[in-house]
Amino acid sequence: QVQLVESGGGLVQAGGSLRLSCTTSGRTYGRYAMGWFRQVPGKEREFVAATSWSGGSTNYADSVKGRFAISRDNAKNTVYLQMNGLKPEDTAVYYCAATVVYSSGTYYIGRDNYDYWGQGTQVTVSS
Repeated sequence: QVQLVESGGGLVQAGGSLRLSCTTSGRTYGRYAMGWFRQVPGKEREFVAATSWSGGSTNYADSVKGRFAISRDNAKNTVYLQMNGLKPEDTAVYYCAATVVYSSGTYYIGRDNYDYWGQGTQVTVSS
């Protein structure tokens, strides 16, 4: 089993920045692709960003391109989401997710591809 714990959420004014972290524990050997998703009440959980095991391949939702950056430090079993230029519409609970991969360059944007999820961290952007 793999446990994921997110941190770094909070309240920020529009235009501000936050950095989310997601640390994995448990069965951390092997290769994991990682992703960030977000959800607001009454809506489906949506894709935000994903990274391959190597970190060399990434993908972003159109709504966050140019503002958010995903990165990872495998030595620390941690993936990050740097969020700049935050907007009120970025307000949501942010979840990190992990799934085993066999290629260091593989990543996924579909939430059904992920096997492990964190509990989420709230991000609120005030206008």
